[in-house]
Amino acid sequence: MNRTKSFLSKNAMLVVLLLVMLFFEVLLSSSNKGSLFSPENLTNLIGQNGYVVILAVGMLLCILTGGNIDLAVGSTIILVGGICGIFMVDMGLEPYMVIFVGMAAGAVIGAWQAYWISYVKIPPFITTLSGMLAFRGLALWLMNSQNKGPLPDNFKAVFNNIIPYSYIPLEKYPLNTPEFDQIVSNVTIIIGLAICGVMIALNIFSRMQKQRKGYDTESIYSMLVRLVIISGVILFIFWQLGQHRGVPIMLVWLGLIVLFYTYFTQNTIPGRYLYAMGGNAKAAQLSGVNTKKMMFFAYTNMGGLAGFAALVCISRFNQAGTTLGSGFELDAIGACYIGGASAYGGVGTVRGAVIGAVFMGVLNMGMSIMGADPNLQRLIKGLVLLAAVAFDVLSKNRKQVALT
Repeated sequence: MNRTKSFLSKNAMLVVLLLVMLFFEVLLSSSNKGSLFSPENLTNLIGQNGYVVILAVGMLLCILTGGNIDLAVGSTIILVGGICGIFMVDMGLEPYMVIFVGMAAGAVIGAWQAYWISYVKIPPFITTLSGMLAFRGLALWLMNSQNKGPLPDNFKAVFNNIIPYSYIPLEKYPLNTPEFDQIVSNVTIIIGLAICGVMIALNIFSRMQKQRKGYDTESIYSMLVRLVIISGVILFIFWQLGQHRGVPIMLVWLGLIVLFYTYFTQNTIPGRYLYAMGGNAKAAQLSGVNTKKMMFFAYTNMGGLAGFAALVCISRFNQAGTTLGSGFELDAIGACYIGGASAYGGVGTVRGAVIGAVFMGVLNMGMSIMGADPNLQRLIKGLVLLAAVAFDVLSKNRKQVALT
């Protein structure tokens, strides 16, 4: 019983996510509105919420520094998207070159904000609020308030292709034949098994490292239950995707980003510095941490990831639209807090941010399929975010009372 309670307390949001998914599945099935877990809906869920995962990972690093946020990521996206759209549509620049230009532009925008935050000491809220207004205005001025599209097919393929659907020679294996369907299913399942294997190996390696260094580790029971649940979910998702067209390449991009930043935050010195700053910035500075440099890194990194998210968005919409990025910063912030990041900083994981992003995506998709009013959807998302932050604040207050 104690082990079960420990598992539930450490993986509360994962359990809540699974319960919400089951709730919508039962609700949709009983009302004859399809299935949340249908291959088409799973593919759409990945495509529609890829940008949230990317932004949430970057936002987490900002939050870790002390509860700081970046309000300008949505405006950064429209500015980078507009620049890329102008280069490809109006100037005919090579699409693959535009990918590097977009990410570099995002990093420069992030560095601009990072300078004022880190070295001039303007509060992040004010700096990024300024950026939210200025960057969107600059983007609309550059775009002449006009959408830029359609975009080249080879650019869209980088983010929208599907494995193996987009790469099977149709002259040898025609569409909708048993051979074609079998290839799609087999390749998709193999990818799912490989992901589970890598995940399990990394968890075991991480546990061994922590034990060797004398760190506290979760019980072997808790780890096994968590890995079994996550592996089961992954295999089910990939099996479903194999019934449709395969694995969206966007999922590959997200996997690489999540793996990199998970390793960075948990296994590198700069990653630990971010947590130290959130715990006590003054103590971290006295211990030798260059807090200005780390703050500069966090916001420059956020800009770079926002640039990448801009590329993802314009490739999906096939244009750089004048409303691109509107409200995206709220999705990213909400995903982090729902996933367990502390409003005070110093607490949070990449895995939690991803779970929070998926949670918001499931809420959006489930309510949309049910035909819920958009205003009601905003109300529910707002209450969920308030509940997540309130839980964090009340938990911290209870701990402080217990210590006194």
